[in-house]
Amino acid sequence: MKNKLLSFGLVGTVLAALCCFIPVLPALGLTGLLGVLYNDVILLPALVGFLILTGYAILR
Repeated sequence: MKNKLLSFGLVGTVLAALCCFIPVLPALGLTGLLGVLYNDVILLPALVGFLILTGYAILR
């Protein structure tokens, strides 16, 4: 369980960080999601949540 939780947290953290700091979605061809996902109200809490999940998995 720990490995799955850690993997999920790390992948989510990396993906959310890439979407926050580098426009990844147009490179992947997902431009239809730009208006929904490139919003700080969604991306920053997702990044914080994945960071907390990763920290929890590491400490556990």
